[in-house]
Amino acid sequence: MDYVSALVPPVVMAVFFIGVIRVIVKTQGGANKAKEDAVVDAALARVEGSRQASASVKTDV
Repeated sequence: MDYVSALVPPVVMAVFFIGVIRVIVKTQGGANKAKEDAVVDAALARVEGSRQASASVKTDV
């Protein structure tokens, strides 16, 4: 019975890992891809805009 208790944790982790990989692969692309890309682009633009604003404030002082 020791071999069963030794094999259970790696098997459980392998099954969980395979499940995570499947979810990641299934959620790539699809109908929401354009919406997700737009959200990321907006966040990057906001960060870039605040970075430029803070740089112009530092040069004005």
